[in-house]
Amino acid sequence: MNAFDSLHAFTILHALLRDLDPLGPLQTSLETLLQRTAQAMGYRRMGVAIFDPKTNTISFDLFYGHHGQAKAVYTPGQGVTGQVVQTGQPIVVENMASDPRFLNKALGRPKEELHELAFVCVPIHRTTTQGTPEVLGVLSADIPRQERRSLDGHQAFLEVLAAVIARQTAYLQEAMAQKELWASMGFLGEASERAKALSQSKIVATSKAMSFVMGQVLQVAPSKAAVLLRGESGTGKELIAEAIHNASPRRDRPLVRLNCAALPSDLLESELFGHERGAFTGAVSAKKGRFELAHTGTLFLDEIGELSPEAQAKLLRALQEGEVQRVGSEKPITVDVRIICATHQPLEQLIKTGKFREDLYYRINVFPIFIPPLRERREDILPLAEYFLQWFCTEYGKTIKRISMPAIDLLTQYAWPGNVRELRNCMERATLICNEEAIRTYHLPPTLQTAESSATDIQLSFGEAVAKFEQELLIEALQRCRGNMLQVARDLRTSYRIIHYKIKKYNIDPKKYAKRQRGHPSSSSS
Repeated sequence: MNAFDSLHAFTILHALLRDLDPLGPLQTSLETLLQRTAQAMGYRRMGVAIFDPKTNTISFDLFYGHHGQAKAVYTPGQGVTGQVVQTGQPIVVENMASDPRFLNKALGRPKEELHELAFVCVPIHRTTTQGTPEVLGVLSADIPRQERRSLDGHQAFLEVLAAVIARQTAYLQEAMAQKELWASMGFLGEASERAKALSQSKIVATSKAMSFVMGQVLQVAPSKAAVLLRGESGTGKELIAEAIHNASPRRDRPLVRLNCAALPSDLLESELFGHERGAFTGAVSAKKGRFELAHTGTLFLDEIGELSPEAQAKLLRALQEGEVQRVGSEKPITVDVRIICATHQPLEQLIKTGKFREDLYYRINVFPIFIPPLRERREDILPLAEYFLQWFCTEYGKTIKRISMPAIDLLTQYAWPGNVRELRNCMERATLICNEEAIRTYHLPPTLQTAESSATDIQLSFGEAVAKFEQELLIEALQRCRGNMLQVARDLRTSYRIIHYKIKKYNIDPKKYAKRQRGHPSSSSS
């Protein structure tokens, strides 16, 4: 297109928002978005560059229209890209060939083309937990030269698009940091199969705390060392155990699980070591124990603190000697088993009270891994919630597209005493009762609700409940549109006059959302 057409741009933006899959693969979703945007808007090229604060570099990781791979790397302040990251402000270059700020570093642009193109580069922001803006990277476009007023329109369009992809960019930045962590530990290259197996696990996490846990998993996986997983109930200890097994040389051998708290002590010994026919009443045939079933593989013992003293003694012998004896037999059976144990109990306190053997503790605590509770890694709440939403939508045949901003606020502010298990149950309930395109606050369990946040408080009249619902819709739309009331009216399919009236009625300040929500990392959930 030769000049900026605002109506055409908003039509394109609406189509992009409608079709954007916030739950899909990050890189694929963003590459598709760049391709569709460039083709629809007439851009010659587009790119997303990610800022790495550890190395203080900016590299183009996603692009469209560049021949070959975009290998350019900048530092803050270097070239147009570096200046945008350094200042957090957009830059418009009206003529690539004549602007000294434009460096054209190895991005495959022919020199004769530079006279024909302008360059628009805008920052991709997110708001930190302290409320301060943080630059994640930049979104840029090569545009056929046109009047400055038209280029300013493209700049505004790209700023909105940058806000839309801010959350995906944040996840991509975390993924890059995790990859660098694995590389620094030597887990890429020769050990890339372990990293690949780990990336294909069911673990959903973007926080630095869980990145550290994943690094520990990759460190211990190749060995036969016993692992002790510590953490509160519901934090995902069984998934971590599965990830260790899948990243180990034993991945093609059995992974056998046993919850020590699920069986009475008199049956637990038989489950662990097996029994011979006639060993006790009801033993009508011989049975292999979990140790034998896990031979050459991995045995995961959950709630290890629940073992009886007798079972602890026999487990210790099995670990020390590599042999087990079935109940009712004196014949030793040699086993080759890798042990992973898990507990939410303070084993050190159980040792002091005599309820847990100290020698067994040191035998299973060769490589301890602590899994932090969900309240200490709030960055993982939204990715987990979206993962569970997608899962249960498939399970129950629902077509829920997103989680509303007020609902996201409730999810991220809640303490989650039941950790990931409680969040999973919460999203299953919300999916079941939601008959809309978005999960809203009143779809969440009562434990998350407050009279202020819920439009279904039993003390509210019908009129008050409707008013609460209208306020939620308006606030969510204002956050999504960064305070632009005209765009809010379009999104809600009503007139600007009605939106203006409702905002005045409920005393909502659109300017507050224009400032606070610029580049909000969750804006792409719309």
